[in-house]
Amino acid sequence: MADEQKKKTPVERLRDGNIKASVWENTHEKGAHHSVTFSRSYQDKEGQYRDTQSFGQNDLLKLSRLAEKSYDAIRERRTQIRQTTRARDQDRDQERER
Repeated sequence: MADEQKKKTPVERLRDGNIKASVWENTHEKGAHHSVTFSRSYQDKEGQYRDTQSFGQNDLLKLSRLAEKSYDAIRERRTQIRQTTRARDQDRDQERER
């Protein structure tokens, strides 16, 4: 159950005003795969806040900057995963030698 919830929660959330980026991670036997979703919040006629995946001309600069920050977040996450994997493998090798 914890793994299912982890898959449903972004590993990183970024925001610039009403533009949001969510970085997702899916792990499988070959490693981790990352993807990013973008959304824009707005208030409808009834005053309810909604999200859309449609962006206007004035949103594009924020969107591009969030895309760059998302790229950096994924690179950092991959580095952390590699370091964790190496440490785990070293610990396992040391246990075998004992």
